[in-house]
Amino acid sequence: MTRSASIQRKTNETNIELELNIDGSGQSQLDTGVPFLTHMLDLFAKHGQFDLTVNANGDTEIDDHHTTEDIAICLGQVLKEALGDKKGIKRYGNAFVPMDETLAQVVIDLSNRPHLEIRGAEFPSQKVGTFDTELVHEFLWKFCLEARMNLHVIVHYGQNTHHMIEAIFKAMARALDEATTIDPRVKGVPSSKGML
Repeated sequence: MTRSASIQRKTNETNIELELNIDGSGQSQLDTGVPFLTHMLDLFAKHGQFDLTVNANGDTEIDDHHTTEDIAICLGQVLKEALGDKKGIKRYGNAFVPMDETLAQVVIDLSNRPHLEIRGAEFPSQKVGTFDTELVHEFLWKFCLEARMNLHVIVHYGQNTHHMIEAIFKAMARALDEATTIDPRVKGVPSSKGML
């Protein structure tokens, strides 16, 4: 059974079509209108072994905020839908990713309790290209909120803003790949509550 979902979200600010296949092979087709975010989503798909399609049109003539936020909302919603009842998943994921001078760690719990913690991600630059680096927090928060997961991000060290953000997205992909993996030893839902 392929775990996948799609969504179309249209507002006065953005029009987004997004499809996610958890059990993919790292393929992506991305048109976001936000070049740096496109780059990060491509890395996310590749390192998580997810198939991801995003077609987004937003008011980027104002800035990248609405498009970035709404893509994160859509990605979180389709992840939650694609996971279904979460039977048999590992639930937890942890990944360290180095990127030259940077080391990032992401820890995930697909707990149905949204929470974001970020440590050490004080980016030296306010922009990467035209992308406002404060939007990284916005993306991560909306993603974990809509996916209803615990997301803990730690940048242990780093100096280059691009490297720091890239390491976060790669680590998040790998941690999520681990958390969503079906473990044949897990019977039912991995929780003493009997549900997630």
